[in-house]
Amino acid sequence: MAEKGAPGLSLREVAREMGVVSSALYRYFPTRDDLLTALIVDAYNDLGEFAERAALRVPREEPRRRLHAAASAIRKWAKSNPNEYALLYGSPVPGYEAPQFTVEPAARVALVLGSIVADAWQQSNSEANDDDESTMKGLLETRNLDGAMPGVPESVRTLSLMVWSQIFGCISFELFGHYKGSVRNANRFFGIVVDEAANLVLPPSESLRRGV
Repeated sequence: MAEKGAPGLSLREVAREMGVVSSALYRYFPTRDDLLTALIVDAYNDLGEFAERAALRVPREEPRRRLHAAASAIRKWAKSNPNEYALLYGSPVPGYEAPQFTVEPAARVALVLGSIVADAWQQSNSEANDDDESTMKGLLETRNLDGAMPGVPESVRTLSLMVWSQIFGCISFELFGHYKGSVRNANRFFGIVVDEAANLVLPPSESLRRGV
């Protein structure tokens, strides 16, 4: 994948690199798509576990620090595993459609954010802004979020999806070179992005705690 990208992945070439006959590899992966799926599931689980461990190192009572820890872990994993990150969040592989069972491992990293936001709101006496609730009502498939973010206002759930897109977008821009010539200090820039993201999804009392 590093040499030719995911679309150029070939079972025969993989077998040749391994020094085995292609028929031996076909016993485990009948098609290229089966091999891609295995790689995708493995990468999702690795990323999810990496983010989970980072979030668990910070007390639940410090959601802003937890969010920074998880986001930084995702960025670190992406920079250490650029080919795997590109497979998950880069350009789609032509003709490939991920099976339904990849949804669960894919959701692990998203659930890290969901749990941080949910814990923060459950520990807070804050209420969502009525105008935000009215504006964002009905935008999301709430049944998929009830279990992941129980008790979290719908507007905050919507903002959480925006924030997740923002964090991953920032990582993708950096990893794929779109910040060259514009961002001088990527570490500091990313920290500010996450801090502003935290202000959107954490309860008002937590949003006052800046400068992590």
